[in-house]
Amino acid sequence: MRSGIFLAVCAAVAAAVFLFARWLGSEYLFFAGYVVVQFVVLATAWNILGGYCGYVNFGSAAFFAVGAYTTVFFNKTYPLPIPALILLGGLISGIIGLGMGYLTLRLRGAFFAIATLALAVVLQTLIVNWQYVGGSRGAYAIRPASIDIFGIITLPYMQYLFMLMLVLAVGAIVVARMIERSRLGFGFATIRDDELAAEACGVPTLRLKLVATTISGALMGMAGAPFPYYISYIEPSSAFGLAYAVNSIAMPMIGGTGSWIGPLVGALLLGSIQEIARVTISSAVNLLIVGVLLVAFVIIAPNGLVGLVQERLRARQRP
Repeated sequence: MRSGIFLAVCAAVAAAVFLFARWLGSEYLFFAGYVVVQFVVLATAWNILGGYCGYVNFGSAAFFAVGAYTTVFFNKTYPLPIPALILLGGLISGIIGLGMGYLTLRLRGAFFAIATLALAVVLQTLIVNWQYVGGSRGAYAIRPASIDIFGIITLPYMQYLFMLMLVLAVGAIVVARMIERSRLGFGFATIRDDELAAEACGVPTLRLKLVATTISGALMGMAGAPFPYYISYIEPSSAFGLAYAVNSIAMPMIGGTGSWIGPLVGALLLGSIQEIARVTISSAVNLLIVGVLLVAFVIIAPNGLVGLVQERLRARQRP
């Protein structure tokens, strides 16, 4: 399927989801759906570096928080509409991703993972001590009750945020699919399979990894930019929450890291289960659910749900 047709199909599905949620008329669907779609973006962004290149990133929450605090900063300095804040959050997070990659991508394996975790700790410490954006006390971002879109329709603000996150999810999925099917994606695959052999063959591995960290960081920052309006009150512990780092890794691994569809499947499955658990049991069990499912899938389906299905289909085709 060509990229243009794929984009049109994704946009049509996103529009259908939005219209169906409006037809159901439950405001809670938009609150819960926002979180699930947000995880689709985060999981897809993580997979560009962690799945395509094989570099495990524990700093997802840091890029997400940079996008969120970009919104807080500009709200106090020069208020801008959310689409502009999303672009700015992506730009700043992408630059930080590029810098992080330049400093850490000469490390490999566990050493790189620890370095990304250290980045998150450093950024959180900076935010905690930066009083202009609220510091350890946090900051408010009061969302309006509704918004007028081009004078055509007036939407409740939560529905507007959900719509923007759907647009981001479509963009992230389309970008991931384009990368997977391009020369850039083939270069990422050589790094994942055997980086030393790729270097020996003349593949510019450092340059490719820098591209991956920049794109991944930018998408995570874009996912975080609307977060202050969603939650209304943001503090470092919420923006740098462990749930974002853990889910960003677990969702692609459960869905499958080999393709763009794996993070989508993992995010929809795991995100929906967590939202159901939040209202039926408690949000305190969410990380427990993630941990149990992750261990189960590592044992039962190490290549994720998509990999498991592909293996079953190949087994059926054998004589």
